[in-house]
Amino acid sequence: MHPTIGYETLKHISDFKRNGVLDMVLYHHERYDGNGYPHGLKKEEIPLAARILAVADSFDTMTTKRVYKPIMDLNYTMGEIEKNIGSQFDPQTAKAFLAILERERMGIFEKKQPSFSNKFII
Repeated sequence: MHPTIGYETLKHISDFKRNGVLDMVLYHHERYDGNGYPHGLKKEEIPLAARILAVADSFDTMTTKRVYKPIMDLNYTMGEIEKNIGSQFDPQTAKAFLAILERERMGIFEKKQPSFSNKFII
């Protein structure tokens, strides 16, 4: 439900209507093969910005420590994206993302880590 809730929360912001943010929020869980949600869009029916975000969001989910799962290594993550080209991910978008990852490799992870403490300052 979070794509729809996010969309409903942000839809009144006129800049988000013009710049594609609403499309990204609402459609980033649509799958290239049409098996996603909330509307079951497929291929180019899914706005390009949402297809890009789908790959980036999946990468972030796999490479960020979560309460319910450990961080997955870069090779595994790249393999998962590659494996899901044409089903979950737009082929052109996913291949471009993988090319950037291949070029940047571990530098991506160095940039990804926050440089601040997670402790609250009182």
